[in-house]
Amino acid sequence: MKRVVTIGGSDSSGGAGIQADIKTFAAIGVHGTCVLTAVTAQNSMGVQDILEVPVEVVNAQMESIITDIGVDYAKTGMLPSSKSIMGVASVLREHAVPFVLDPVLKSGSGGTLMDPDAVDTLLKHLLPLCNVVTPNIGEASALSGLEIRTLSEMREAAIALHQMGAPAVIIKGGHLERETAAGRATDIVYDGETFRELTLEYQMKGGRILHGSGCSFSAALAAELAKGHDLWSAAGRAKAFVHDAIMLHELISNFMVVNPVHRLRADAERYRVRENVREALRMLSGMNGFKEVIPEVGTNIGMAIEDARSEYDVAAVDGRIHPVHDHGALRLLSGCVEFGVSSHIARMILAMMRYDAAKRSAINIKYTPELVSACEDAGLRVSWFERDDEPPGVATMAWGVEEAVKRCDSTPDVIFDRGGRGKEAMIRIFDTSAVGVVKRLEGVLRSEG
Repeated sequence: MKRVVTIGGSDSSGGAGIQADIKTFAAIGVHGTCVLTAVTAQNSMGVQDILEVPVEVVNAQMESIITDIGVDYAKTGMLPSSKSIMGVASVLREHAVPFVLDPVLKSGSGGTLMDPDAVDTLLKHLLPLCNVVTPNIGEASALSGLEIRTLSEMREAAIALHQMGAPAVIIKGGHLERETAAGRATDIVYDGETFRELTLEYQMKGGRILHGSGCSFSAALAAELAKGHDLWSAAGRAKAFVHDAIMLHELISNFMVVNPVHRLRADAERYRVRENVREALRMLSGMNGFKEVIPEVGTNIGMAIEDARSEYDVAAVDGRIHPVHDHGALRLLSGCVEFGVSSHIARMILAMMRYDAAKRSAINIKYTPELVSACEDAGLRVSWFERDDEPPGVATMAWGVEEAVKRCDSTPDVIFDRGGRGKEAMIRIFDTSAVGVVKRLEGVLRSEG
């Protein structure tokens, strides 16, 4: 496993600084170590206080890590003073450690994190030593002395920083007014010869502070470079990583805090959902009376991850469940539970989640008036829609669920329709999990029988 060290300040709010870096390293799959240069007292209202760590202690931390654990790559963040900058530069130079320079001048929540007099020290002693520097618009302007309002001016600033000694420059465009207004962020990547643009779309709600994106980007870049990717590939990967971290941000007080552990959480959530559907299938295979309620088109059962956005966020059976007539057993057409394999069940669940995000699972069974009565007897809220009333050009599940919700005081547990031309009548049972859906179906079958 590659080893990456972050050299920077502690953010007491937990959204940026070394806290964000360590989470990013873990999510990308490198071993993260840290060197603390300062302790900050900060929150969504700004930076209230800073305690600089003595340079001797900073250097001792670096020597301790480099000479024992080892470092494949480093990134620098908050370096509060000229003394701190020169101390870090001396150790990085002595051990020839490649690093990403994130020239942190201010906190995203407001407040200066570097002594203004230290900017020249950074330009003289650290900029020529780094492998790549990653300023945002404000930092690039302060370091280059150029006003930046357009992508063209971002390129000019990148050239200026390269001429000052940086081998490669990535200027982050998240604060460029015209780009932000268009709902996108474009970064400029310059290796001294070639420019490339990295653009991703964002759908952010305004009015709150976005905290930790710059730290997470530079940490992700360092991790990807440590893993052997070239500048272009590493930058693209880091950009995509931070895009997802922003889109899956956490709302903490007045902060919109980027979520660099989104991959870990997403992978864990998808695993839990897939296993829940598998357990539901095991329960169905031994359930008395289940094969009698499978419709002609077959049954499927699915479950969505939290905050599901598309069919690829819903796990279901690849194929459908049909009864096998020999020995009265059940079989699956493929036996495989995967994401994105059932458009029908996914559309049904996604439509319901617009009204009740907790109802993330559903199963379809055949329609009979007796089964509808059994659902009611089991204490489930039942509603319906009529396919004959369906307007042309609408998505059936989205429209049908909306109609069923309108008929109910609260979101229904069961939605049925009596079918139509070429459409089999169907009952759909919803719950918070696939196992929960099966338990509800079991209750319905007991009520019926």
